[in-house]
Amino acid sequence: MRLSARNQLQGTVRGINQGAAIANVELDVAGQRLVASVTMEAVEDLGLAEGDRVTAVIKASDVILAKE
Repeated sequence: MRLSARNQLQGTVRGINQGAAIANVELDVAGQRLVASVTMEAVEDLGLAEGDRVTAVIKASDVILAKE
């Protein structure tokens, strides 16, 4: 599948915290933790499980940085 989004990160599913409608999918991306909130329907449709290799596609109009 080809996408126009350039922010694509390869990672491994490390855990899935399932809620009633939303799941937080924890990824390991080159040693960094990334959490994606997706619908439970998406988790089921993709058949996501711990250990799966996935691509996180990030499409956002804003990036906010903070410094203390």
